[in-house]
Amino acid sequence: MAITDFNDFEMNDNLKRAVKKMGFEEPSPIQSLAIPEALNGRDVVGQSQTGTGKTVAFGIPVLEKIYIPDKSPQAIIICPTRELSIQVATELGKLSQCMEKLHILPVYGGQPIGRQIRVLKKGVHIIIGTPGRIMDHIRRKTLDLSGIETVVLDEADEMLDMGFREDIETILRYTPKKRQTLLFSATFPKAIKKLTKKYQRNPEHLKVAQHELTVPEIDQFYFEVREKNKLETLSRLLDVYDLDLSLIFCNTKKRVDRLVRDLKSRGYSVEGIHGDMKQSHRDRVMGQFRNGRIEILVATDVAARGIDVPNVEAVFNYDVPNDNEYYVHRIGRTGRAGKAGYAFTFVAGKEIYKLRDIQRYTKTKIKQQKAPSYKDMEIMKTNLLIDQIKETIEEENLDKYIHTIEELIEEDYNSIDIAAALLKFAKE
Repeated sequence: MAITDFNDFEMNDNLKRAVKKMGFEEPSPIQSLAIPEALNGRDVVGQSQTGTGKTVAFGIPVLEKIYIPDKSPQAIIICPTRELSIQVATELGKLSQCMEKLHILPVYGGQPIGRQIRVLKKGVHIIIGTPGRIMDHIRRKTLDLSGIETVVLDEADEMLDMGFREDIETILRYTPKKRQTLLFSATFPKAIKKLTKKYQRNPEHLKVAQHELTVPEIDQFYFEVREKNKLETLSRLLDVYDLDLSLIFCNTKKRVDRLVRDLKSRGYSVEGIHGDMKQSHRDRVMGQFRNGRIEILVATDVAARGIDVPNVEAVFNYDVPNDNEYYVHRIGRTGRAGKAGYAFTFVAGKEIYKLRDIQRYTKTKIKQQKAPSYKDMEIMKTNLLIDQIKETIEEENLDKYIHTIEELIEEDYNSIDIAAALLKFAKE
């Protein structure tokens, strides 16, 4: 029977307090499947997409096993990118907020290795990092993995695609054979099967059903538009929906740069990230987006790996992704924590065939919409406003506002005129 409450997991009180502070109630499907098995010491293969809560799925079992008085590394989490390493470290920091004197260290390229070495000398319980930088520390003998009890391979398929197989196998050979190994991957190709057979002990293969991969609260739409009309269509949708935070995906770095330039020229608050940018610049942009100082982030798929900003209201596929998996990764950036979200995909020419493949793969219906004209924009704005009004009537306490309306009616204004005036005021 699936666990439907975090309190039902057999974890210590410190973790339960942290989970409560983080506002978690019902575990996601992968958490419900993986946490009990991992807490029981089993090796696990967890197959689920980005945005389904994998970090918590392995974070709770990892933290449960840590013995604080021992200041040597007891767990190592290997991630494909710096961004994901930082994201995992941040999430584990929240999960361990009630565990005093626990030390977590993310290690990755782009940060001075001397700083990481100094922290390692002081004592670290959990290492989170990219294969390349972990290998650097092993070669320098600044990282001793002989006491590792748990190894986590996060986004394993992505690491293999990026050519990290040899590094991963080398790192695993430096850890004890009796360790627990938790592997999480969006897909399960032959290369992953070989890795699990060689380095895991009778792993429990846990797979989230395909229909659970996309979030029901996400409204998915596509627009058939010519390449030259994409910018205008995007601008109109941004204006109609009046979004606070939006994430736009392009397939190439050049597209990111050009779209950022074009949107800035139209007055939008926008920045972009891709692999050719300096890491310091990417970090600064991500901080601005996370804090709401910029409203629109344009990114390539690789640069966006590991991004987790909870209040993204819409994802735009400016280009149809080249891989079906990327579509799932992209739209999973919105509709987080049960909130509603939008996913808009722009389809030019023969890209319609790629979109049909995506629909078959995700087993979801992506509804077609007509690119909005100026007249359509007015209608859509009005409809959105009416939806907001209905929601407010049903969910909010309006007593003090009703009193004000009653006073206006006593002055011989009728309710329909009052409502029409307020609607006009709200639209302008």
